[in-house]
Amino acid sequence: MTQDNVNVKVFVDKDLRRARFNRSTLAGAVMRGVDVNGLDIDAPWLAEGTLLVNGVDIAPLVEAELNSRFPGRELRQATDPDGLRRAWAALEAAWAAAVDRARSMPPGAVDVSIDGEWSFAQTLRHLAFAADTWLGKAILRLPQPFHPFGQPNVEYETDGFDMSIFAAEQPTFAETLELRAERQAMVRDFVAAVTPDLLAEPRPAAWWPEQQVSVLHCLHVIFDEEWQHLRFALRDLDAQE
Repeated sequence: MTQDNVNVKVFVDKDLRRARFNRSTLAGAVMRGVDVNGLDIDAPWLAEGTLLVNGVDIAPLVEAELNSRFPGRELRQATDPDGLRRAWAALEAAWAAAVDRARSMPPGAVDVSIDGEWSFAQTLRHLAFAADTWLGKAILRLPQPFHPFGQPNVEYETDGFDMSIFAAEQPTFAETLELRAERQAMVRDFVAAVTPDLLAEPRPAAWWPEQQVSVLHCLHVIFDEEWQHLRFALRDLDAQE
């Protein structure tokens, strides 16, 4: 590795086979004359930018394929109450099928971690945490929105947030499903009654209270979390099978 006078890292004739980058940024990276056979990229925010491969922006192609694989995903950016209700109904149906599949697998499958990722049960707990964060905290402004069985994001503790509100013991899968159902109902009830005026109201962002975002933005974060983690969960169930 060399470094030029504008602080750009340059790799020439380096072997990065089987390298793994987690929670890293490669934004603006340029690769020329590279062998990418079998390269596996998971970029949750791909739709917000571009990814050029041989001069072709493949981000729209990836989005179209994901929408094809996950019916209802195309509704996740709905902006009106009716569209949001349809979007949430599609999510609940997709997740119900995933839970049924996980239940049909051998005992313990819901607690298996693939490549250090969250297990299926942990993923459900994280989605409860996401609902608590963006609906309970950001939109409803509850003084203590988090359930003890929630699974916070990896950076939660290192970012200086209080971990003592979360239970040290792991819940049973039945308890996890009960929490998940409660939080799904919380979102469902909210979108059932939401109005255009309420969607436009500002709220302090969940993690950056100095930044104002709309109620609609908060809901979109929840929807994005749901679809992204469904993809991860199904990928890992596939790996187990």
